[in-house]
Amino acid sequence: MKKNEAWLLPQGIEEALPAEAAQLESLRRQILDMYASWGYQLVIPPTVDYLDSLLTGTGYDLDIQTFKLIDQLTGKSLGVRADMTPQVARIDAHHLKAEISRLCYIGTVLHTRPDGFAGSRSPIQVGAELYGHAGIESDAEVIELMLKTLSMAGLEQVYLDLGHVGIYRSLAKQANLSKSLEAELFDMMQRKALAEIKEFVAVQNLDDEIAQMLLKLPELNGDEKVIDQAITVLKAAADDVLQALDYLKQVSRVLKARIGDINLNFDLAELRGYHFHTGIVFTAFVPGQGQEVARGGRYDEIGEVFGRARPATGFSTDLKTLIDLGSPAVVNSGNGILAAADIDSELQQLIETLRAAGECVIQLLPGQQSDASAMNCNRIIQKTNNKWHVVEAK
Repeated sequence: MKKNEAWLLPQGIEEALPAEAAQLESLRRQILDMYASWGYQLVIPPTVDYLDSLLTGTGYDLDIQTFKLIDQLTGKSLGVRADMTPQVARIDAHHLKAEISRLCYIGTVLHTRPDGFAGSRSPIQVGAELYGHAGIESDAEVIELMLKTLSMAGLEQVYLDLGHVGIYRSLAKQANLSKSLEAELFDMMQRKALAEIKEFVAVQNLDDEIAQMLLKLPELNGDEKVIDQAITVLKAAADDVLQALDYLKQVSRVLKARIGDINLNFDLAELRGYHFHTGIVFTAFVPGQGQEVARGGRYDEIGEVFGRARPATGFSTDLKTLIDLGSPAVVNSGNGILAAADIDSELQQLIETLRAAGECVIQLLPGQQSDASAMNCNRIIQKTNNKWHVVEAK
């Protein structure tokens, strides 16, 4: 690197200057306080972990997003976390004994490639996970908490997409597709490449009923009427497909009861996290953005490798994205108090009292020539009649 380029950051790696950092920290505190009010306890996983722990149950997508290195102490493979969910699952499985665990987290993760809004490789991941309950109510709770997180950030007109990976998984099994063919068709489904899917189905010489169901699956998206349509279109599918459709319907009913008015859409070919999730999946979108702003779903049995397999559901989002797209409360600025460079004990006591009360007090250093406005202060401490007191800055 040339000397005059030393200030440059790697592509996709950002730093936060004071104004943005204040916004990020303010929103972080608000979100964590809200999670605590719901009973979600904060955990802080390590930035670097054993590679096996980071990638358990996550599939190829997270593997290629993870920076890898060798531990110089043990020679073992380590990784810089690209997603905190596996680590939180380990904490639940190995360290906690509660029947139901509600855990939350927030911290920077690192991606090898840009992923998500604005192409960041260092998002600040925010998320919540609920362990120990397999059912509609826990999924609905997590979805509601996700929507409230977006609302707290000032995101309006949020659209929620619901899907269920069990539908495609069951149809692929019914079609007797090999793992490689299932993955090939999965990619087409993700892109909703109807012409490619049609060609694929024709080449495989599938039974007519299963062929028609696979062809129709990418088209099954829309409002609640899609579920009834899917029951008809997928009537020849295995029972677990109909159970998945009923599950989506019931989650929708509970969400409407808990939240009221909600922009809800169903996409039965929605397969984000297919290799990771085991049931319902959900994503949140806002107008004008092609990529989701939050995502989640059910991922039962993720803790099995850590010695405690049990139901799990959760979501995550990126704090930077929430700041960029939302309109969070503006952090107070220009509300500081400027104090003179004086070591008078009464002045020092007043400064300490003001700071303890939550005020921002900036004391000038000897020889520093700055007025109140330049120091982002709207008040000053001045001495009148041998007594220090706070007055408005002129």
